[in-house]
Amino acid sequence: MKHYLTSAAAAIVLLGGMGAALADTIVVQPEQETVVREYIKREPLASVNLLGVELKLGSSVPDKVELREVPNVRYRVAVINDQTVLVDPDTRQIVEVLH
Repeated sequence: MKHYLTSAAAAIVLLGGMGAALADTIVVQPEQETVVREYIKREPLASVNLLGVELKLGSSVPDKVELREVPNVRYRVAVINDQTVLVDPDTRQIVEVLH
């Protein structure tokens, strides 16, 4: 009986953690991506080359990288290693890598 209670408690903790993880998931709307792509075409950004930086969701962007504001978009944009990324200006974490 004790084994079942321990398993049930573990399952509840795991499910609670999954809910918290899902709540933290950032979704960039397709129309925001379109606005960013059009902005980049009008206002090209120079690429910053950073060795050893992996461009993936949640990665931090170093302070030396300038983040450009895009009108009507909450996130900032930068071009790093020839890849356009959207960055949360508060945390400097990558929220989207545009391909």
